[in-house]
Amino acid sequence: MTVVSVSMPDEQLDRIDEFADGHGYTGRSEVVREAARNLLGEFEDRRLEDRRLMGVVTVLFNYETTSVEERMMHLRHQHEELVQSNVHNHVGDAYCMELFILEGSLEDISTFVGKIRATKDTLTVDYSVIPVDGLNEALSGGN
Repeated sequence: MTVVSVSMPDEQLDRIDEFADGHGYTGRSEVVREAARNLLGEFEDRRLEDRRLMGVVTVLFNYETTSVEERMMHLRHQHEELVQSNVHNHVGDAYCMELFILEGSLEDISTFVGKIRATKDTLTVDYSVIPVDGLNEALSGGN
């Protein structure tokens, strides 16, 4: 197996070590390998390919990190055809939340989420996708 070097903040490494200890992993490498498998596989669901999807992406960041907010605005404009709605909210005393409602293909949503995740200083990025093609038929029971 190839050995790689990864840079991360000490706090994140401590959290990985605690997680490994608390969940029966043999070490941090096993945790990182599983996380990588999950990340790489999360948009590979064949049932979602070639379908129209709705996506919800939630991003949390510290409001003092102005570059994150600027990057979110840039991505919203860069992906106008995908972003159907965008909400900015203040959370607590020091945080902001961006909520994006997307409509598009799996590839387009995956690209957008990847760009959000790659934005320096985001604290959390969460998302979900659901197919919207055939939704009327599913809701009416096929009648």
